[in-house]
Amino acid sequence: MGYVCPVCDHPQHDAEHLANHLAVTALTHGDGHEAWLDEHAPGWVEESPATLGDRVASRAEETAHETVFEDTTAEGRDPDGAAPAPDTEAARAAMAEARRMRAEVVGDETGDGSDDGPEGDA
Repeated sequence: MGYVCPVCDHPQHDAEHLANHLAVTALTHGDGHEAWLDEHAPGWVEESPATLGDRVASRAEETAHETVFEDTTAEGRDPDGAAPAPDTEAARAAMAEARRMRAEVVGDETGDGSDDGPEGDA
């Protein structure tokens, strides 16, 4: 049994996922999620997902929630039944951008990820 977000009606797998959804959305976008948490769960910023989940679940509508991943449904598979291959060009671009952003944070002027170890991954 899952829960429906009381702000945007997005279904969540369980109370902890609901807490994470509310908190991450509030922190990244503010909007109604932050206002709802401020009103219904004062001090939410200081809580763990588990304790916040206990507080917010009692104020959310319960719903049946089945976990479905794209590669386990007919829509997410090729006609022959195989899972779709990732777009390697987009994946490489995303990894390059992530490395660049990480370099900014840690002060690596080269941005080549050389301090990431032998594989070059963070």
